[in-house]
Amino acid sequence: MTVHVGFDRADKDVRAAEHWFVELLGDQRDRVVACTHLLRVPSSHVAFSIALPSGVSVELPPVPDGLAAAAALAREEHLSGQGGRAFAYPGRDALVGTLSVADILSLSAIERVTVMGGAPATPDTLVETRDHVRPLWMAGHLTLVTLPHVDGRIAPFEMPEEIPCCSLH
Repeated sequence: MTVHVGFDRADKDVRAAEHWFVELLGDQRDRVVACTHLLRVPSSHVAFSIALPSGVSVELPPVPDGLAAAAALAREEHLSGQGGRAFAYPGRDALVGTLSVADILSLSAIERVTVMGGAPATPDTLVETRDHVRPLWMAGHLTLVTLPHVDGRIAPFEMPEEIPCCSLH
């Protein structure tokens, strides 16, 4: 049985929030699916969700006053498979260098690969992972969103050195 938990500490920086949570997870990082959620309630910030399989637990600090509803929203998005950006998930560490779509699907918890603005990916399509693969929950599936890259290859939509977007302004 998997338990889904929402957590919030009103982080403003996705990268710093992800780093803090990965350290909290320690060696359990590969056994859970942990996500960030960019929320606007009660104000723009980063919340977390985590799916804990049987036998895995994480000691989270208390959610600060006023953030319980946001933590619950993050949990609901993850549980329904309708939102959240996974930064910890089974197989994440194997997704380095260039891999085929079939490799990504067999080595990790990622369930599908989509291509924005290009031909659909096939099992043989090569993916330049850039050693930074952050799938999203979309329509109930953990989905790697990609863009066309060079020589018929594709690459994750999210760049390793992300430019801050307007979601937290």
